[in-house]
This record gives sequence, C-alpha cells and structure tokens, in this order.
Amino acid sequence: MIGRLLISCEDRPGIVAAVSRFLADEGANIIHSDQHSTDPVGGLFFMRIEFQLMGIEDKIEEIKTRFQLTAEPFNITWRMSCASDKKKIAIFVSKEDHCLQDLLQRFRLGELAADIEMVVSNHDDMREIVEPLGIPYHHIPATKDTREEAAIQHLSLLEEANVDTIVLARYMQIIPQVMIERYENHIINIHHSFLPAFVGGKPYNQAYDRGVKIIGATAHYVTEELDQGPIIEQDVERVSHRYQIKDLKRIGRDVEKLVLSRAVGWHLDDKVLVYENKTVVFP
Repeated sequence: MIGRLLISCEDRPGIVAAVSRFLADEGANIIHSDQHSTDPVGGLFFMRIEFQLMGIEDKIEEIKTRFQLTAEPFNITWRMSCASDKKKIAIFVSKEDHCLQDLLQRFRLGELAADIEMVVSNHDDMREIVEPLGIPYHHIPATKDTREEAAIQHLSLLEEANVDTIVLARYMQIIPQVMIERYENHIINIHHSFLPAFVGGKPYNQAYDRGVKIIGATAHYVTEELDQGPIIEQDVERVSHRYQIKDLKRIGRDVEKLVLSRAVGWHLDDKVLVYENKTVVFP
C-alpha cells in the first residue's frame, strides 16, 4: 500500500502544490517527501514522494494514466511504482568475492529489497558460493575478443528472467555498448578510488609505493565512457605509513562493500534520480 513517485523538471512555481493536490484527490496520504532544486531561478527541480494508498497495487496503472494530466503542464519527467514490487537483479562477478558475499548476506538478512535472479561470471570460481543458495549461476567466458558474443548470451538470459538491474560486483570486463543502451542507468559498478588516482595494473602496489593517505571507493552507473558514469555513492578511509599492501587491500575491500551496498540499496528503493552526468540521491 506504499507508492513512490519521483519527478524531475524545470523549476517553477506550483509543482509541489499540483503534485500534492493530485495525490490528495486520489485519497493518498504523503508519508515522506524530499526535494531539491539546482537553482531557484531557471534551475532543475527534483522530488521524491512516498505515499500511502489502500489497494495501490491493483490500480497503479490507472493512477499513472491520471497523473500524466498533472505532469504535462509542467513537462515533468516522472516514474511511479509500488514499494512492494521488488526489482529483479543480476549480479556479475569475476574472481574477487568480497562484494558478492556482502550482497548475498544483505539479501538473506532482508536489508536489500530485490530478487536475485542470477549470478553471472566470466569464471567458474563462485559457483560453490552461489548455487547452495538456490540462485542460478551462469558461467559465460568473456575476454576482450569475445565480449560482444558474450553480451548476446548475457542479454538473452537477462531478458528471459525480466532482470531490470545489473550489479557489477567486481566484474572485471568492459560492458559492451549494446548492454549499456539496454540497461541505461540500471547497471551499477564499483571500483577503488585513490588520491592521487592510479590506473592500470596493481593499483594497491602503486598506492603503497606513493604512500597514499586515503583509500576510497566509488559506485556509479555504467556509461560508454569507462568509469565516468553518474556517481551514486563514495566513501574513504584514512591509512598511514604503517600499512602494508595487504592492509591497503583489506581496507579497500571493506570500503567497496559498504559503498556498493549503499548504492544498490538506494537504487532499489527508488532514491536516485539521474540528470546530465550527475545524480540526486535522497538517502
């Protein structure tokens, strides 16, 4: 009986009043509302509302049709959903299991509201972790030369299971354009963030050699430009000269797990709005 409404449009007077009036006329009770404007004059306006409405699951399509009449005068881009409708996700992973293990545990504890439809990997290493939980595991080898062919298999599996969100839990392959276009702003990636940044192989060794003082992680939506998509969440941990490479890796894994789980949770709860190459997050 809980509905969610997210809107974005050019900022102008009357938006909040019109949306609130519509929900009141539908018999809905607003239980949470958050909003943000990029600039009071000529900026963009974003809003997320949770509302309570008896029987919304049975009449949400009718409500959507009626809301369009309210949205059109303000040229609102919007989406409405029932909180009870869990998203269907696929987790992609390679050989590092820390993010996968953390997500699986959070799902088992009910901390993340979704159904895991499958785990997909370019290696077979994680099968023994996944299959005992009753989750289908698909081993699809992928390399630089075969990733396009692998993407065809990926898409077939994803569409058959009606997956709407992909989580890259340290999946160490570039996602082809065909998949990015199909799941725009629905593929979440996690990677380390060092200050200064280190690209290429063995980033933790490079960080150790430079004596870094901060280790972080960034979760973002995947775009065609590698690791440049809209950022959902970031966090850091301080380190010192006393830490060895193994310590930096351990701390890095911990930060990655937390940042990814937050980003996935906010996405699943419809708390993220994307504009340009940025996000507005209502945590």
